[in-house]
Amino acid sequence: MKQLKASPNTCTDTLKLLGDFWTLQIIEALASGELRYCEIQRAIDHVNPVTLADRLRKLEHAQLIDRKLETCDKISVSYGLTKLGRESLPVLDALNTFSSKVETYKPAKKATPSASVSAVTA
Repeated sequence: MKQLKASPNTCTDTLKLLGDFWTLQIIEALASGELRYCEIQRAIDHVNPVTLADRLRKLEHAQLIDRKLETCDKISVSYGLTKLGRESLPVLDALNTFSSKVETYKPAKKATPSASVSAVTA
């Protein structure tokens, strides 16, 4: 088995950044290419505009996404994954695969004291 070389703090910080529900939704939406703010908002059901703006800022600060300001007739802002952001996609796919395995693993329930007592008295 291969040993992990990353610091636990680094992994924890990365999981804190990427592990947020809305952040994952944004990265998934941007995986197919650049989108404008309103397109991201439409792609993600029920996201609050303040939450979306906050997560986009955090992802931009972490250099996972690029924010592009376009000025034609009117100002338009689009977002896209950076190289680092695209490198996160296989990691997120692996986490998704692992999560589905963990979700299907349901350990047998331990007998509760009241269940054991009723089985003995019956």
